Amino acid sequence: MVDTVAKTPNYTDEMTASVIEQYSNGVDLEAIAESAGKTVRSVRSKLVREGVYTAQPKQTSAKREGPTKKELLRDIETAGVDASGFEGATKDALTRLLSIVQ
Repeated sequence: MVDTVAKTPNYTDEMTASVIEQYSNGVDLEAIAESAGKTVRSVRSKLVREGVYTAQPKQTSAKREGPTKKELLRDIETAGVDASGFEGATKDALTRLLSIVQ
């Protein structure tokens, strides 16, 4: 006969209610995780399962104005310089190079 072991839940009903209440009151995930004795990832997953977590918008880097690296490389080649090997150069370096060869 196979003995089955009762699985204990990771979060009790009280812990779940506490985590949801803290999150609703604006407490950050790190503080909630510390008070619950869980990882931030665990707390976030629990809040997602409970339908109360809203993901923070991801910050995007500000797009720089001006020509792209591809355009800079094309301009360098138009100026008569072989641009092969410069594909990995930074945009700033390519801009300085272009100003020298023009």
